[in-house]
Amino acid sequence: MPMDEEAVAALYREHGAALRRFARGAVGSEKAEDIVQEAIIRVWRQAPPATQGLRPYLYRTVRNLIVDQHRLASRRPRTVASVDEGGDGFAVAVDAERIDELLDRVVMEEALARLTPEHRRALVAVHYRRLTVAEAAAELGVPAGTVKSRCFYALKALRAALDEMGVDR
Repeated sequence: MPMDEEAVAALYREHGAALRRFARGAVGSEKAEDIVQEAIIRVWRQAPPATQGLRPYLYRTVRNLIVDQHRLASRRPRTVASVDEGGDGFAVAVDAERIDELLDRVVMEEALARLTPEHRRALVAVHYRRLTVAEAAAELGVPAGTVKSRCFYALKALRAALDEMGVDR
């Protein structure tokens, strides 16, 4: 059952900025707004079931639109202003694995942005930069126990953010 226009406008005001940030990492600023508007229109035409959360549904819809756009673009020949390294003037099609990798990175950046700065710094130091707890503690200027605690709660908050965004894996 479609939603009324006022509910859709409120939906756009509430979630539009976060959805644009999510889409911008994968498709750039110009196309992100179009994708977000299309996602909102799809929700307007058919609201998700009451048992399903609206925010995860929106993120999943935006992700699906991004994937659809990349698939469509890979089927069409692309025009290139300059000659590529091979010298034949044709662009190489973007493979699906690269698209998934890019989308995963965008999703993770969005989820990490939702953490507190202290939790994010501890998590990045230990899990991404592969510092030991002692090295991270020295760099962050906090005790080692604090680093462990912050990482624990950061991972918990990260899982919650990813669940909210509709990430299943």
